[in-house]
Amino acid sequence: MRVVGDILWWALWVYFCIIIARVIIGWLPIRWPRSLRPLVVLIYDITEPLLSPLRRWVPVIPVSAGVALDLSPLIVMVIIGFLQWLVREIFG
Repeated sequence: MRVVGDILWWALWVYFCIIIARVIIGWLPIRWPRSLRPLVVLIYDITEPLLSPLRRWVPVIPVSAGVALDLSPLIVMVIIGFLQWLVREIFG
């Protein structure tokens, strides 16, 4: 059973890292080179199913003209942290 817990924990960790990559990509207002665009699209495709429903419930906070703070990645990262803790408690 511990192997199952380890696999779940690492899967959650990988998703956590993908969300961090998504946040960093969102901060960089650049045009991505053609060779990196498929990776950027993949990261968005993987994270959007969890982030978009949260955006309906958690409003984006305007910071200044044209700049807003999206808290949905932070909420998902907190949930992932809780789930990792729960996996360790159950399968540990």
